[in-house]
Amino acid sequence: MFFKLRSILPLAMIAMLAISCNEYQKVLKNEDVKAKYDLAEKYYEEKDYKRANRLFEQIAPKYVGKPQGERVLFFLADTYFQIENYNFAGYQFERFLKSYPKSDKAAEASFLGAKSYYMLSPRYSLDQTDTDKALVKLQNFINSYPESEFMPEANTMARELTTKKEKKAFEIAKQFTKLGNSYILDYSISAVAALDNFVSDYPGTIFREEAFYLKLVATANLALNSTENRKQERLETAETAYNNLLKYYPQTSFLKKADDLYEKINEQLSEYKAQEITSK
Repeated sequence: MFFKLRSILPLAMIAMLAISCNEYQKVLKNEDVKAKYDLAEKYYEEKDYKRANRLFEQIAPKYVGKPQGERVLFFLADTYFQIENYNFAGYQFERFLKSYPKSDKAAEASFLGAKSYYMLSPRYSLDQTDTDKALVKLQNFINSYPESEFMPEANTMARELTTKKEKKAFEIAKQFTKLGNSYILDYSISAVAALDNFVSDYPGTIFREEAFYLKLVATANLALNSTENRKQERLETAETAYNNLLKYYPQTSFLKKADDLYEKINEQLSEYKAQEITSK
């Protein structure tokens, strides 16, 4: 009997699935908006978001301006989110907020719209347009709904995206520093500018200590390989970079490397100071 039941159960499940598919296809193809609405809600409750989405797509235009329109538009946006079509989800949540700014679902829609762009944000080395959009949306949500249950997650996402942008900017400056050498000093000049901008733009960055050290590396490289008429000025700039590193990070993990660079800088600066004393 047990083995018979085991063989019957899969057949029963297949039969139920076939009935469900037939019902879905039948409702999808007919013009009965109410039937589509009821079945779409049923699928939504059952977390069958793909089929719910198809039905909500069809009926959404029919409910514009009607009492059920708010519900339909939110479900449409959310089904896009649930099936991971984040471009459409972001657009539909924006549309929902414009149509129903005072909705009870406005906070959730604002959060999920921002999260849609968060999900689209690529790794730091790629174009960060969607990251920028996500940060704007998240900030709007944080400002508009400070008491929302979604606030902790929104703050976490905002910090993650900000760090991603920081990393992109930092890696660009870091690359300029690596490329700087005695043959292509322009890279060192670009590195100094990029690092200054980076520290100014992201004062609380986790990369701040390394940025101060890399500025020392770039200014030292520029000074030590500079032409005679610019060398003293650039050595003094490098010395200032060294002093700033130790001022803000006296126990820096880059201390040994920084001291080695400073020794070279100071050795040449001492020569200039000796010349000045002699000339007097």
